[in-house]
Amino acid sequence: MAELAVLVCDDSMMARKQLIRAMPEGWSVRITQAANGIECLKAIRDGHGELVFLDLTMPEMDGYQVLEALHKLGMEANVIVVSGDVQDAALDRVMALGALDFLRKPVDAETLLQSLRRHGFYSSPQASVQTPLADSGAVPFRDAFREVTNVAMGKAGALLAKVLGVFVELPIPNVNMFEIGELHMALADARDGDRVTAICQGYIGEGIAGEALLLFHDSDLADITALLGRSAETDEARLEILLDLASILIGACLNGLAEQWCGHLAVGHPVLLGQGSAIEDIIRVSETRWKQTLAVEISYSIEGHRTHFDLLLLFTEDSVATLTDKIGYLMGGD
Repeated sequence: MAELAVLVCDDSMMARKQLIRAMPEGWSVRITQAANGIECLKAIRDGHGELVFLDLTMPEMDGYQVLEALHKLGMEANVIVVSGDVQDAALDRVMALGALDFLRKPVDAETLLQSLRRHGFYSSPQASVQTPLADSGAVPFRDAFREVTNVAMGKAGALLAKVLGVFVELPIPNVNMFEIGELHMALADARDGDRVTAICQGYIGEGIAGEALLLFHDSDLADITALLGRSAETDEARLEILLDLASILIGACLNGLAEQWCGHLAVGHPVLLGQGSAIEDIIRVSETRWKQTLAVEISYSIEGHRTHFDLLLLFTEDSVATLTDKIGYLMGGD
């Protein structure tokens, strides 16, 4: 039987490896990989995408744009979306754009097998063996941790979407090791001269510790309170709303991280770190806690609104070794 041309498109090497490892043994396929939507379309044109596993959040061209381009260009490909964006609206949109199925990251072997059988791509073990994947080497820590964060971010975004009744636009998380004083330079979406209100929550567990900072741009606060449909006539009422929203978003993201390595992170109560302050002043407060940090930046935006807020997960330097071990566990020893 001829090999099926399978294309795995994801900007994360870790995600691609995880998906390929989940494929059934004995499946007669020829695997090609792409790191963004542009590479994906080229591979499909070249005949490498009879079946495409497509991520949504990618640089250059995202998964939504790939599906739209396939339709506009009249290109034929069977697409199964595999994404950490688990909003109900994300599922509805990709199915409306012609996707066959939507699988949540990280996909386990049984879920993938059921999808392949449901759509007629796998029925029983074939005589030939899957084409071996060329060893692309170990997955860099930043790539792996960005992918783990991507999954956690998606779960938090889905919860936020339900609370606010909106569609949350998810970014590609930024992962970097910084001197704490350099953090303000990492906030790519921070607007010059804008003032922010910052909520802080500490977390600890299993050799991991750090702080989460949620930065609300003061120019967006009225829009946020309107979306929640709550009265915010006083500073106290506005602060209560922001503390509640911070607990939801930070808690969901941290739980999403810990769930992937079957662990738990204890999260403290949200605390107001600064109000109507410059971002540089907020970061300066954090300098008193430690000097270097593994920083994860997630900039959430809300479709149809100018509102956005930045979530920073700041892990202590001592946490990196533990996180590296947990990433290795998720990669099966890579």
